[in-house]
Amino acid sequence: MPLILGTNSIKDTGFDVANSTRFNSGDSAFMSKASTTVTNDKKFTVSAWCKRSKLSSSAEFGIFKTISDSNNQNKNIQFGFYNDSIYFAFVDGGSVTVNKVSTAVFRDSSAWYHVMLAVDSTQGTAANRNRIYVNGTEITSFGTDTNAGADETFLSTSCNIDVGRYTGTSGTHRYFDGYLAEVVFIDGLQLAPTDFGEFDADSPTIWKPKDVSGLTFGTNGFYLDFEDSSNLGNDANGGTDFTVNNLTSIDQTTDTCTNNFCTLMSNHPSASNFTLSEGNLVASKSGAATVGLYGSSIMLTKGKWYYESKITDLGSGDRSRMGVAAYESVTGTSTIQGSFSGFEFTGDTSGRFSITVNGSTTEIDGFHSYAQDDIIMWGIDMDNSKLYIGKNGDWFNYSSANTGGDPTSGNGWVTNNATALASPLTVGYVGHSAGVSDSTEVNINFGNPPYAISSGNADGNGYGNFEYAVPSGYYSICTKNLAEFG
Repeated sequence: MPLILGTNSIKDTGFDVANSTRFNSGDSAFMSKASTTVTNDKKFTVSAWCKRSKLSSSAEFGIFKTISDSNNQNKNIQFGFYNDSIYFAFVDGGSVTVNKVSTAVFRDSSAWYHVMLAVDSTQGTAANRNRIYVNGTEITSFGTDTNAGADETFLSTSCNIDVGRYTGTSGTHRYFDGYLAEVVFIDGLQLAPTDFGEFDADSPTIWKPKDVSGLTFGTNGFYLDFEDSSNLGNDANGGTDFTVNNLTSIDQTTDTCTNNFCTLMSNHPSASNFTLSEGNLVASKSGAATVGLYGSSIMLTKGKWYYESKITDLGSGDRSRMGVAAYESVTGTSTIQGSFSGFEFTGDTSGRFSITVNGSTTEIDGFHSYAQDDIIMWGIDMDNSKLYIGKNGDWFNYSSANTGGDPTSGNGWVTNNATALASPLTVGYVGHSAGVSDSTEVNINFGNPPYAISSGNADGNGYGNFEYAVPSGYYSICTKNLAEFG
């Protein structure tokens, strides 16, 4: 289970990326615009920071494409992921003339990757005509390795340019699933990785972004910084804006390559039991089974933390469940059996809490139940092994089964069992229990909600966007806060 490492662990980067856009492949989300006069049809550079949500060893996820004639596959540049490898292909007149698939695979859905394609078909050495980089390092090992021909022409005035998808040779669109930030296209130059990023002086293996606003973009070049939520397709370089398809202001996030927020993990062993969507913040389940999704991209060891969850499909009885889990107790399992230790709040009309220690569960009924579309508040104090829960703005008070709890003062915690809250603690746990077929759905807001927020509250450091006020001394679960408090 990957933890936050490498690129994602810097607190101060020198250049901060404010926003990304969350692309959900199930929505066929992408951006598109038409090209104009080409600066140079033999040279270009594509650069993007991405955080993958959906992984697959048998699927494609496109980041960038151009195409002149979709019927005949003319001037069709394809750049993205293929079977979890980095991928670049070029199709012209229906023929595949470039096809490069890396030997390395990129399956960490907790990490931000910088991916870059730099093309110059006038180069004498074939491999130098199409150079691919990940996190500042050139990819040189390819399972499929067909390079561009000498003086091959790629760009055309009549091309359409897409971000968030490419079109395969069969004409089928392949949509990206995850987060994109700092998407740049340079028309007319084959640039180097150092034009877009640099290795950190204090942590020389960590690649971090640079300000790209001073680059020469060319006539078709663009810069998508996603900072305008009302116009996510705005070209910050001043060119023609992209038309946005199946994206809204809710899809603008502050989960970026300089401040990585927690999500659920699509490559956790138990994730196969659920359908994950919206940047791994929505977990859906149907059927008759008792399963749990325990994997979160950031697991807690110390500090005080806050997040919210919203039930959008309650199911019947106690079908839907939310909570936290001591990760070491659930490694490799998908149920609440065995030696599981953690806490569940179930959608039972009697308001049920379940505290499980080494597989032994204590159920407490007669507490606060929750209904569909309720927002549950979570306060986790790892320093004192205390968990606080609230609903729709009111914190519970465990001692009296009433409201009036206060995570800041330490009153009203629902459990202080150190085994159930043992480090590393996985958060945003989602459970589904159904003796008969039923469906449930839970939305998790670690600071970038997949649903509309009516108020808007940040933590004391200014991070996150929550429906209710973050308790004083508690923080959203992101790498900037982890660097300071975690």
